[in-house]
Amino acid sequence: MFERLLSLFHPDRSVTPLPDADARHALGALMVRAAKVDRAYLFEEVEEIDHVLSHMYGLNAVEAAKMRARCEKLEEAMPDTDTLARVLHDAIPLGEREAAVKSLWMVVLSDGGERPEEGELLHQIERTLGVSPKRAMQIHAAAAMQAGQL
Repeated sequence: MFERLLSLFHPDRSVTPLPDADARHALGALMVRAAKVDRAYLFEEVEEIDHVLSHMYGLNAVEAAKMRARCEKLEEAMPDTDTLARVLHDAIPLGEREAAVKSLWMVVLSDGGERPEEGELLHQIERTLGVSPKRAMQIHAAAAMQAGQL
């Protein structure tokens, strides 16, 4: 409602609509949440989110940035991480959920390190997605190696 009132005073203001919580947007929102959990949403993380969205969904750079903006809105509107992860769990098979976990780790590691709160969030998401702890450790190690941190 507030955005609608502001748009009356600034008709040229671009407002990003809140997307449906489908699997694509849920993953994007989880990547945004993972990037923000350490209270520092850095350029490297934004760039990695755009890269993942582009690669996974065949988007060009502009389309990926627009999708990320919609995912940022969804992340803000969805306070419960498990709800977002449950959307993914219910919509995609285990192999794709494991790929999603790797993407989340790539975002977390893109700023050069991993903080305890990031690990806690990703372990919570892994559990909700039904990824076993053993498999989650393998995915984490693969992501760290790809990110050049092992």
